[in-house]
Amino acid sequence: MKRRTLPVAAALAASAALLLTACGGGDDNSKGNDEIAGADQGSKTPSASASAAGAPAEDKPDGVDVSLPKDVVFVFGWGKPKDKNEASAMDDAANFLRAIYRGVNKHTTKDAAITTYATGGALNYANTQINAYTDAGWTVTGTRRHYDATTRSAANGESVEVSFCSDSTKFYAKETKSGKVRKTDPSITDFDYYKIIMVKFPTGTDLWQASKVYVTEKAAKCR
Repeated sequence: MKRRTLPVAAALAASAALLLTACGGGDDNSKGNDEIAGADQGSKTPSASASAAGAPAEDKPDGVDVSLPKDVVFVFGWGKPKDKNEASAMDDAANFLRAIYRGVNKHTTKDAAITTYATGGALNYANTQINAYTDAGWTVTGTRRHYDATTRSAANGESVEVSFCSDSTKFYAKETKSGKVRKTDPSITDFDYYKIIMVKFPTGTDLWQASKVYVTEKAAKCR
């Protein structure tokens, strides 16, 4: 099997309460719609280890380690918005994804990166993903691309919707114990469309947290 298809789908089907609504092609995609779904979701205080001071590094934004194993490469092929808040929210949406797969690799939902970049429904989503891999005895390997990103701010400036495509045609599940990589031929199941609602952390910093995640699987628009 490839990357997440069997274990995550099975886990989410069994845990419907944790599965966040998949977005469709309705008005929530419209730039003219001022309401952002989930924009009222509050932020959660990061753990003490997550908020520790320190000079930011390439793999330690906000002083938190979001580095991935050398065989796991995340490519974010998008430009930054001119708006400072939207640019910061986009950066931290990427860090949220890194945090999830860092947790997958470490088989833990307690990593500081998770508690820093996720809150509310997005924290549930991250935990479900990580637990699905862990329960199946899998981790990941390969390259995952993210592209065609757009951002949209709420009127109050406290939340930003970050939308983008992902391509997992070269991103695979790997058996933790044996190291065996499970490859399949590329297909529509490798393409997903994400909407992540990012909320501003109320400390005067540039930190944004994912609060809700909407995923359209088998997204033809991303192929």
